[in-house]
Amino acid sequence: MVKPRLTVKANDVLRVRLFQSQRNNVPETKITMPRELSEKDIAILKKLAPECGDLTCSGSGHMFHSILPPVSNHFAQDSDDYILRINRLSDDELIYIVEMIQKGEESMGCLPVEDVEAFVHLVHDRLSPETAQKVITAYEGGGECQH
Repeated sequence: MVKPRLTVKANDVLRVRLFQSQRNNVPETKITMPRELSEKDIAILKKLAPECGDLTCSGSGHMFHSILPPVSNHFAQDSDDYILRINRLSDDELIYIVEMIQKGEESMGCLPVEDVEAFVHLVHDRLSPETAQKVITAYEGGGECQH
């Protein structure tokens, strides 16, 4: 198993450098600290979960720092409901979320695997197989659930 080495950089960005061997040539992955949701993020979150009253996790009491985890873990009744919700995204919103995932600013670490798979399928079908692969790569190189 490859062990990551974390180093703190400027602007609250963590760099994860995986120890490389001859069999493991994995590039550096960028993971950012939890973000404060922008107006655009909040609009997307409320589109996916109109019942979202405030932006606080009922379990931890912390503010939401991503879009997909609260939809999956707090508002969707099950995976089928999650799929219906993420299908509401426009292509522009989907592209935006994918870009945030690639930057390490949208967490997928808290999502159940079936919800990650549903999101990847949506990206594959609506954007491209290459973009879906980038999401998979970001997910596999990303961190664990952060509250």
